[in-house]
Amino acid sequence: MPPVRAYAKSLGASQKRLKPMLDLVRGHTVNDAIITLGLLTSPWAKTISKVVQSAAANAENNMMMNRDSLKIVRITADRGKPLKRFRPRARGRMARILKPTCHLTVVVNDEEEA
Repeated sequence: MPPVRAYAKSLGASQKRLKPMLDLVRGHTVNDAIITLGLLTSPWAKTISKVVQSAAANAENNMMMNRDSLKIVRITADRGKPLKRFRPRARGRMARILKPTCHLTVVVNDEEEA
């Protein structure tokens, strides 16, 4: 069967902030990944866990895969469009502030096929 994907777009965190959490769960089963993310203190771990659960639900409902045999094949945080803000500076000038965003992609597949 083809791999199943789930996305979360325009998250208010940078790729650099999410990367350590993504490295923890890459290659694990879905159930292990959800448990691992539940133990982390970062508020973004909850968002990552929701996307992993969404990918598992997509595989279970759309492709009739068994949830217990699902493995995270690929999980990435790609650069999104930054929010552009301005902050006042000295002598009446403005400075541009770029707030980074990212797009989270989770790809799951059966263990026996991966």
